[in-house]
Amino acid sequence: MKLTEENYIERDVSWMLFNRRILAEAERTEIPLMERLHFLGIYSNNLDEFYRVRVATLSRISDYVGKNSKELRQRSKQTLHTIAELNAKYSQVFKKTVSDVFEGLRQKHIHLLSEKELNASQKEAVKKYCLSNLVGNISPIWLSSIKGVTSLSDDSIHFVIRLMKGDGQKKGSHKSYAIVEIPVKKFGRFVQLPDEKFRSVVHHYVMYLDDVIRCALPYLFPGSDFDQVEAWSFKVTKDAEMELDSNIQGVTLQKIARGVKNRKNGQPVRFIYDEQMPRELLKKLLVQLKLSSVDATLPSGRHQNHKDLMKFPRFDSPNGETLEYPRWPSMRPEWTMQPVLIDVIRERDRFLHVPYQSFDGYINLLREAAIHPEVKEIKTTLYRIAKDSKVVGALIAAARNGKKVTVVIELLARFDEESNIDWCKKMADAGIHVIMGVEGLKIHSKVTLIIAKKGNVACISTGNFHEGNACAYTDFLQFTARLPIVKDIERLFEFIEKPYMSVKFKELMVSPNDLRRELNQLIQQEIRNHQLGYPAYILCKLNHVTDEKMVKKIYEAAAAGVKVDLLVRGNCSLVPSLPELGGNLRVNAIIDRYLEHSRILIFANGVDLGHLDVGEEDGSYHQYKVFIGSADWMPRNLDHRIEVYSPVYDPAIKREARLIVEQGMRNHYRTFRSQEELYKHYKALENTNEK
Repeated sequence: MKLTEENYIERDVSWMLFNRRILAEAERTEIPLMERLHFLGIYSNNLDEFYRVRVATLSRISDYVGKNSKELRQRSKQTLHTIAELNAKYSQVFKKTVSDVFEGLRQKHIHLLSEKELNASQKEAVKKYCLSNLVGNISPIWLSSIKGVTSLSDDSIHFVIRLMKGDGQKKGSHKSYAIVEIPVKKFGRFVQLPDEKFRSVVHHYVMYLDDVIRCALPYLFPGSDFDQVEAWSFKVTKDAEMELDSNIQGVTLQKIARGVKNRKNGQPVRFIYDEQMPRELLKKLLVQLKLSSVDATLPSGRHQNHKDLMKFPRFDSPNGETLEYPRWPSMRPEWTMQPVLIDVIRERDRFLHVPYQSFDGYINLLREAAIHPEVKEIKTTLYRIAKDSKVVGALIAAARNGKKVTVVIELLARFDEESNIDWCKKMADAGIHVIMGVEGLKIHSKVTLIIAKKGNVACISTGNFHEGNACAYTDFLQFTARLPIVKDIERLFEFIEKPYMSVKFKELMVSPNDLRRELNQLIQQEIRNHQLGYPAYILCKLNHVTDEKMVKKIYEAAAAGVKVDLLVRGNCSLVPSLPELGGNLRVNAIIDRYLEHSRILIFANGVDLGHLDVGEEDGSYHQYKVFIGSADWMPRNLDHRIEVYSPVYDPAIKREARLIVEQGMRNHYRTFRSQEELYKHYKALENTNEK
């Protein structure tokens, strides 16, 4: 099947559609108000990153002039045009939703005030706050002194300030212009004012820091004799792609550090400004900042950086009403509370499904390995690392206890490069052997190997070994001592250390080696089984499906009669409604309180969907296949990263993986919330174990 605009949704357009689904959650009136505000913040944060990375890349491609580049340039320009149209359309929905949510909060006695809505006591409180905190921490720069946009951070909001003496028109009148950065990192985005009580009801008051600064404007220019001081906000989004110069001499760490520094001087790709800004001032600002050539110059409201809505102050629910989701404390599976976890894993394979189940089980295994006399060595991959990482703490303790510790850390984890560089140095100082990635191959796999005298154990995860992520992302961790899998993980670390050596994996599916070929074989086997009259189906949970070859293969399977059910959270280039697929392709998605992140693949392998346990007890050949791993079905994951899928053999864990995907395929917010049902499931398991 040839892919066309009718049967293939371009990756970046599909991303816009994904982010629109997040915005749709914020629109839902049945969702608690604070959670709707959180979704609005996520939508805005996602959009910022999208412009910094993907739109920046498309802009560079559209400007590229090279051999046979015409078609590529045209396609990029068309995609940019589609993105701009969708963004303009969604911006109106976003603006209305923000207004609706804050109106809902006002009805719950939580008020967001502007500087023009303050009563006398509030004005006094704001004045005191300004003089005590802000004035000494804000330093205006005259607009005429700024040469281009390179000195402005793309992670900040700025004010352009107009100071006028007289009306600016008559003789003797005068205008000056200045820029200030809103110090959000130091003071936060929101300022809480004193509560007030009316008729036994407590009212809460909040202001944007921007609006508080508007009250402080006269104090920022001491000694001036201007009659009017006004401010309008703007924000610049810069290209976040790092250009790593292959000619730079030195180790990878130095290259990455230089690339991060260069990113701060990235080219602007988007300029957002307060639509109330006077036209003559807008023009002057664009010229002075050298932004006149920026493709995305977008009018907006008076407040930018709506990602900060995720940090809006939390208040007690009035009258017992629910403003947030009820808490779901993570559960501790019975096996994670045993005295010696290594022995428990040797008995049989184990699993954790975070955040329903506590990530502490993994951390406790590392802590045990750090002091266990039988353990000789620990090897692990790290992609993103928590700020105060308990994982790294356990690894450092192991090294100090004389264990040999090897950490493969990916320096090119986007936006975490600086943090990962710092962790490299700390771990190396503690005696850990640090491998800083493989040049040309991003290491995205999530595996840990514990080498011990009585038998090695391993952990394969769908997500980062990061306790922060494990509180908000759904990920699946398998712990095993099965010798064939553990041997393959040993080979994986050998491959990482010597990436150009020939390695054959017997159990793991590893990219860029054989993953694409093996996925094709698994899908082809389902097509063949269907043709032979055997049960055939594909049931997968992924984050993204955009790889053109994989899209074609999925279409081929569905068109041949194979039932294909895909649970895809984000980018999805598939069009399930194509008539030639005969209704055999279904795609669903989950947007809820947790970010869906686990990747689970299930293939019938000749087993009836209604009788999936056939063959498990007697060990017969025909049993369904389950894999968990780190790779999405995108070109970057299949061809340009080191990714791992591991088979799942334990019958109970296979059933658990199947349950996760099946529940997700049933997900529909109004009728069935799979995350809530899974939480109930794990709660029931915990209660059973306690009895």
